[in-house]
Amino acid sequence: YTKAVESRQKLDSQLQENKLVQDEFKLLKDDANIYKLIGPVLTRQDKSEAVTNVDKRIEFITKEIERVEKQLKDLQERSEKTRVELVQTQTAIQQQVAGATTTTQRDAS
Repeated sequence: YTKAVESRQKLDSQLQENKLVQDEFKLLKDDANIYKLIGPVLTRQDKSEAVTNVDKRIEFITKEIERVEKQLKDLQERSEKTRVELVQTQTAIQQQVAGATTTTQRDAS
């Protein structure tokens, strides 16, 4: 569960970062120079190509967030189901212990 939460937080951070880049692209002129870091090298990139890449990245991250959200929901549902089963088992054991105590007390009389 913790890994899924951490993954969700990381994806949120990436989404916000990419949205900021998207906003910055809107402020640039069409002929502005855009550079992309590939390994240790800055490579010039066409604005339309850069915008397309960021849009696709945002789309991918959004789908990943949806997938992780579903995973978190499933984990929470399983956790709740296990908790309910545990409470039912504890209640049954307590009733058995109480019944055994009553039987032992009657037998002692």
